[in-house]
Amino acid sequence: MKATIAVIPQGFLVLSVSLSPVPAQRPGQQQQEPEFIKQGQQLMGEGNLDDALALYRKTLQISPESVPANIAAGSVLDLMGQGEEAREYLKVARQVAGTPEQRATAQRAMAMSYAFEGNRKKTVEYEQRVFDYYGSVKNFSQQGEIADEAARVCIDSGDLDTAYHWYQVGHDTGLKEPDIKPARQDLWEFRWEHAQARIAARRGDQAEAQKHVAAAKAILDKGTNPEQAQFLPYLQGYVAFYGGDYKTALEELLKANQDDPFIQCVIGETYEKLDDKDKALEFYRKARKQSLTILPLRMRYRWLRRSSPRSENRFSRSRTQGFSARPLASRSTSGAPALL
Repeated sequence: MKATIAVIPQGFLVLSVSLSPVPAQRPGQQQQEPEFIKQGQQLMGEGNLDDALALYRKTLQISPESVPANIAAGSVLDLMGQGEEAREYLKVARQVAGTPEQRATAQRAMAMSYAFEGNRKKTVEYEQRVFDYYGSVKNFSQQGEIADEAARVCIDSGDLDTAYHWYQVGHDTGLKEPDIKPARQDLWEFRWEHAQARIAARRGDQAEAQKHVAAAKAILDKGTNPEQAQFLPYLQGYVAFYGGDYKTALEELLKANQDDPFIQCVIGETYEKLDDKDKALEFYRKARKQSLTILPLRMRYRWLRRSSPRSENRFSRSRTQGFSARPLASRSTSGAPALL
């Protein structure tokens, strides 16, 4: 099936675990997920990755050239930290794809596999191919989404200049959508201001960051995208976090969507900075209970590992023995955790 796109904090795409394509839809028909994909997603949502992988491999024994099954198997292996094996399945998906759209979907999954390992260059390489495909079919909106997706990987890896480039490309390309509505224009402008604020915060330029926060708020105040209002306190908390004002960061983040696993993880990071490891673990546990099927870029899983029994023991040791738990999130050059 096509990847489902939704705007979430930092404009992340919420991707289906499988990123699985389906055949072209006929008039009057609705796209249906294969039953094994539904079953696999349920297993993954319950944390049963081994069972989900076994299900997809069983499907591949019957239909070895199934694009959805190959992508799904690769996605599970990515979550299990077996990226090299995952990409063997994704390579097959690319080779057997029956349409350019299916091939682009497989390439996007390949990009996400590299993103999960923090390999920015390979991620951008494959995202560029997907970007070019959507350009060839004049789907400027989707091109913009893909560019933003590449940018988010770059900002996570600490490559702020490349992140800025791709965010700008996403903004400029998205606005090329024919007969674009004013609300959609405002959405792209909001995303662009949101991105610039985060990049400025990561660069340590609080004045510039706050300028873009104010611009983002002004766009929201127009009332054309009320569903985006929940992402402003997230942005304010993010900027405060990178400014070292963890108290304000926590206050703002607690106003954001408390059901979002990523927000829960960032709150956990903030509690760690405030040296409240019990509260940090509380929010990591909350995040772990959320379905893995909604994790953006499948990269949130790195934070969810912190709520495993082994990680909890490490936190306990850090309180009693001064043990510094090695962070699982990637770090920027300043040493601050690279929030997604």
